[in-house]
Amino acid sequence: MTEIAKLNSGTPQFRIKESSDFDAPVYIYFGQPELEDDLTGIETRDCSRKQIRTSDIVGTLQSEDLVYSLISGKAVIVGNSHNGYLFTQNYVKIVPISAIDIRYLVYMLNEDADIKRQLQTGQQGSVTLKFTIRQLSNLMFPTPPPIEKQRVIGDLYHNQLKLAALKKRVAVTETKLIIEKLKEANKL
Repeated sequence: MTEIAKLNSGTPQFRIKESSDFDAPVYIYFGQPELEDDLTGIETRDCSRKQIRTSDIVGTLQSEDLVYSLISGKAVIVGNSHNGYLFTQNYVKIVPISAIDIRYLVYMLNEDADIKRQLQTGQQGSVTLKFTIRQLSNLMFPTPPPIEKQRVIGDLYHNQLKLAALKKRVAVTETKLIIEKLKEANKL
């Protein structure tokens, strides 16, 4: 992967020192809920976001950054609502250095069978499997199609994930509504 992108690991969480200085900036951690929101393009609005006040220099994300989770093995493009979030050693920022569409790269990392096979053959961990930055850097990518085709594939992939998430949200809401109606009918 090093021929198509530069990899930047997040800040080790255990090295971040919390500060009591009210002038120190407050950061919100980028975690799996934020990753899922960015993957589908739909905010879940979880109110319990983990934060830290620190004067330490930490890695932060900007909207449109490509991030890979070493825990879940999923890649996403950071949404506007997660701009400025702190990312830890469980995440890697991937900065393309060649002519490759960022959404297409997300598609390849998440869905390409050969990429998945390469990643799964070197997982580490005894109980909890975790991907490594070395695995990412050693990935062998196939020659990408022309940039126009990459954009179409990446956009279709992104739109399909959002559509599936919206359909799921509608189904959950309909189920809740029907269950409430059944509860009311049962009281009569």
